[in-house]
Amino acid sequence: MAPAVARVLFLQLVLGPTLVVDIKVQIAIKNFRMLHVDYPRVNYPEGFQGYCNGLMAYVRGRKQSWFCPQIHYTVHAPWGEIKRFCLYSDSFCENYDEYCTVTEDSFPVTICSLASGQPPVSCHYNDTLTNQRLYLLCSGKHDAEPIDGLTHPRS
Repeated sequence: MAPAVARVLFLQLVLGPTLVVDIKVQIAIKNFRMLHVDYPRVNYPEGFQGYCNGLMAYVRGRKQSWFCPQIHYTVHAPWGEIKRFCLYSDSFCENYDEYCTVTEDSFPVTICSLASGQPPVSCHYNDTLTNQRLYLLCSGKHDAEPIDGLTHPRS
């Protein structure tokens, strides 16, 4: 019985941190995909008064927060087209402590920006649809997936 307990303890000590890191990465990938990729673009009912108001209601619900984010970016492209840019990344972004890349292609992006003069919990958004290259943070150097991203300022 003692050797079995020792093996389990050894595996928990050696593999435990790896499993925790892997779970955090999987959550980051899922959150990026669910909060920042909308393809095909959803049509919200008229009651939401625009795409961004509907989207941001979803984002706030998903994050379980009543806070009104100032700005939110959503990419309208298939996940596979976005994901392929993280398959190999030579760049390590020290500011974010992650591997990163800039997409070669431009993608349709909706920028939701909080309208000015809003009461603290009344979130009303303006939307801008544009085509931009993406600055992606990747889950690793090889065979990775996006975990966060911004639009590239020089698009």
